[in-house]
Amino acid sequence: MRVIGIDPGLRNLGWGVIEVSGAKLRHVANGTCRSEGDDLADRLMSLAEQLRRVLKDHAPDAAAVEHVFVNSDGAGTLKLGQARGIALLIPAEAGLRVGEYMPSTIKKAVVGNGAAAKAQVQHMVKLQLPGVVLDGPDAADALAIAICHAHHLQSAGHLARAVARAEAGRARA
Repeated sequence: MRVIGIDPGLRNLGWGVIEVSGAKLRHVANGTCRSEGDDLADRLMSLAEQLRRVLKDHAPDAAAVEHVFVNSDGAGTLKLGQARGIALLIPAEAGLRVGEYMPSTIKKAVVGNGAAAKAQVQHMVKLQLPGVVLDGPDAADALAIAICHAHHLQSAGHLARAVARAEAGRARA
């Protein structure tokens, strides 16, 4: 299964694709979509077009996006929210279910500490994906999001199988 993680940003939208096989994770690709254009609509369109190409090139089976926090800069938060809309829309448009995770959940899944620093997250991404060359901090964050989603998908799969076994056992009794 291929999982894409997306770190939304209006200037730089990070993305990272991993392959999941059981408990093994393998790096496929990572990069940064950089917005182009003079106005907000052009910048959002350029991000959408670049992200569509990434999905076409790497054919992920699942996607995940980081939640963003509201801060004191209302206008900045709104613009970031619009970039996040692109990060949610384009995978959904491709038929993917999109998981959403808080930054602390991502850090806890990758580092084991929900308050980990960016440097710790990057270090653990490199440890979990040997040989990865990070395109930059946004791509590193996107790979962390993909790793988090892979762990949650695996946990959900274990839970679903356990529930199915329990229900089958009750049906036989």
